[in-house]
Amino acid sequence: MDNIDKEILNLLQQDARVANAEIARQVGLAPSAVLERVKKLEERGIIKGFETKLDAAQLDFGLTAFIAVRTHECCYETDKFLTEIPEVLEVHDVAGEDSYLLKVRVKDTEHLSKLMRGSLKNVPNVASTKTTIVLQTIKETTALPIKNTEEKKK
Repeated sequence: MDNIDKEILNLLQQDARVANAEIARQVGLAPSAVLERVKKLEERGIIKGFETKLDAAQLDFGLTAFIAVRTHECCYETDKFLTEIPEVLEVHDVAGEDSYLLKVRVKDTEHLSKLMRGSLKNVPNVASTKTTIVLQTIKETTALPIKNTEEKKK
């Protein structure tokens, strides 16, 4: 992956809907060359897809919580159950006392309670959970801080 690929990735992270011609203009390539590079980045699995960022609060998912889940043992069945809960946005297998760290989005504390007592209660091997409710999100991004070698020299 060269600096042009990194520039393309940075531009796509800022706005996945940016026109191919605009990317080409900014990186100094023909649009067809940019399209080919993007296809190769997708084939290599570097670009996993394109998503739309939604305002969770406007869609009645205003409460964010992180749930530490401790299990008797980690297994594929537990992984599968956790990933199938729609309100669970992220599932991380973590080191330490807990087995998983989940990021969830729900309407309110009542919805969170139903999620905890309903969906999470039915997950195999769960021994305990510890929930942290987010009061305010100061930064949230999926953009990676990709630097090209020219930027590193500065």
